[in-house]
Amino acid sequence: MIQKPKGTKDLLPEESYKWQEVEKKVKQVLDNYNFKEIRVPVFEYTELFQRGVGETTDVVQKEMYTFDDKGGRSITLRPEGTAGVVRSYIENGMSSLTSPLKLWYNMGMYRYENVQKGRLREFHQIGIETIGSESYLADIEVILLANQIFKELNIPNIKLTINSIGCPKCRSEYQKILKQFIGKNLENYCNTCKTRFEKNPLRILDCKENKCKELNQDAPRMIDYLCEECKNHFENVKTMLESLKIKYQIDSSIVRGLDYYTKTVFEFIDENTGLTVLGGGRYDGLIEELGGQKTPAVGFATGVERLMEMYNSNNKDVKDKIPNLYIVSNGIEENKKALEIAEELRKQNYIIEKDICERSFKAQMKYANKIGSKYLLVIGENELKTNKAKIKDMKIGEEKEINLNSEEIKHMLKNI
Repeated sequence: MIQKPKGTKDLLPEESYKWQEVEKKVKQVLDNYNFKEIRVPVFEYTELFQRGVGETTDVVQKEMYTFDDKGGRSITLRPEGTAGVVRSYIENGMSSLTSPLKLWYNMGMYRYENVQKGRLREFHQIGIETIGSESYLADIEVILLANQIFKELNIPNIKLTINSIGCPKCRSEYQKILKQFIGKNLENYCNTCKTRFEKNPLRILDCKENKCKELNQDAPRMIDYLCEECKNHFENVKTMLESLKIKYQIDSSIVRGLDYYTKTVFEFIDENTGLTVLGGGRYDGLIEELGGQKTPAVGFATGVERLMEMYNSNNKDVKDKIPNLYIVSNGIEENKKALEIAEELRKQNYIIEKDICERSFKAQMKYANKIGSKYLLVIGENELKTNKAKIKDMKIGEEKEINLNSEEIKHMLKNI
């Protein structure tokens, strides 16, 4: 038997309806904030992620699915959403559109990493990108939107942590100080951190190795070395969050796993597990880095698999839709009548089931009970002759005679 590859998952019907419910609720929040959907290719030229995500990141160094196509071009399956969205923004001339441009996506991502609970090699992200505003107010709106998603999904115990990683100007000065700190114990760091020491020491703060985490505990904080512009931006973010009564904590260890971030970075963390559920920040240099005009931007992404785990644990009463009516019939003329009724009701958005296996009346009734149909309607030879039939409430067992050619069926279903 051929099995699915490691790190992938089949989304079965008993789970998919919950995903649909979450996606519906999240989309409503996105609509309320006037975000528009964008969809970009599953694979891109590898250079996009090398330049956009950063050559010293774990994503590029260890996790990408990269291969040469038949034309000898290096192709990579999408490991994250922002780089592809920015490429599309530049390529399609979206800078000419009304600014700021507010985009969202819900897409599959691919990373070759250790498989664990809530983390797969094929996974899904819902993300947003606000392009064209350098104001701290854009940061605030993005954070408020994320916060609203958790409220809408009835997910409690979420903690907001924020940090600022400055701009290239102040980060350059900070990196000198950071290298002095790390250099004293460089031989004790992991090999990956050693390779990052010269190219991008800030990435060392994001290392997941326990020994590196311990060595980084007393590292100098970026927020203590911000330039005046970055400092004011961060202070405005904090002040506005406080005025809106949005609780937050400053976590100077947040640098995010991707190189394109500048200034504000943030994470929403599940207080029960300590795991990051949603993360994002500002990336004012990425569009220019990928060949566009210098354009400020801010966004976030959340892993849907981890979001679903939290949603399921906090929303036990979510039920799948069940048929409004099951129509029992046997024989050509009876089936014809049943199909006419079923199609008319389906056009009006009722969930209607009808036998398509030519089962006996008894087997059909048993099946209707198994799938939890709310009502049962039997159409036999006698019902065709009299144009009357009994409709049964499957929950309480009550039966009522109705006219098959009337609006009575629709009227009963409306009152369910």
